[in-house]
Amino acid sequence: MTALAATGDRPDISVVIPCYNEEDNAAAICAATIKELEPLGVSFDLIFIDNDSTDRTVEIIRDICDRDPRVKLIVNSRNYGQMRSPTYGIYQARGRAVIGMCADFQDPPTLIPYFVERWRAGVDIILGVRETEKTGPVLTVMRRLSYWLARNFGDYPVVPNATGFGLYAARVVDATRRLEEPEPFFRAMLVETGYRLETISYPRAPRAAGKSKNNFFALFDFAMSALAGSSKKLLRMPLYLGAIGALLTLVMLIGGTIAFFLGKPIAGWLIASVVQAEFALLFGFIGLLGDNVRIISERTRRTPLVLERERVNFPADY
Repeated sequence: MTALAATGDRPDISVVIPCYNEEDNAAAICAATIKELEPLGVSFDLIFIDNDSTDRTVEIIRDICDRDPRVKLIVNSRNYGQMRSPTYGIYQARGRAVIGMCADFQDPPTLIPYFVERWRAGVDIILGVRETEKTGPVLTVMRRLSYWLARNFGDYPVVPNATGFGLYAARVVDATRRLEEPEPFFRAMLVETGYRLETISYPRAPRAAGKSKNNFFALFDFAMSALAGSSKKLLRMPLYLGAIGALLTLVMLIGGTIAFFLGKPIAGWLIASVVQAEFALLFGFIGLLGDNVRIISERTRRTPLVLERERVNFPADY
């Protein structure tokens, strides 16, 4: 064991691994990560943050902590979702650089040496970018739509197919922490800091074991929260769409009047469809505005990202 384990000194690298029901992967990802870090000549620790798993994940990681002081564990009091829990774990890290990665091996630990090399060369943010996303047609359309919205209406660019897997210098983590986002879209916040960023592409690997916890509704909720939290331009969009809708309504009314005198009953259906489309857009943007109002409310009451049930292997002053 290193002196770090005994003294609680600041490590060179902290690896943060969020998990939820990963009993089949927890021990393997821990061993694979340590295998990549030990030859690099750096001090390090691993921080697992468990989002209220219902299987043996916590038990397995706690056993690892008993055998290796470099491994730490945070157990959330409940499931706080896939935006808040991973970010909270990153904010608990003390490393001079922090690596964020998933527990299911879809983010390959073999990229860790490259991340550390580029960090040593002075790069503040190194993000892994998946070459492909193997999803069904519905999720593919949703993903492309969310990237299009972020690119055209976001306040800052988002790196497509970046999941947050990568390395961030401590000053980058500190900068994102000061933003005090209640629902942090972390990979967009990294770009917002303006620090030097590099990407490396890699093929997405299949899960080593277990099933993905992401379904359509979870991904849709994530996309909507990310969009609402990272775009203020959308607040004015209803005004523009309302103006365009008013012009279209006027055109339809003129067309309907003409069609009426020509004895064409289809005009009423056209007008009804336009009105219905306006209501659909109206309610959609009201939903986004409501989400922004919710986030403003949470900022006002300074809601913590998560509440902990316990933590293991953390020094008293950590």
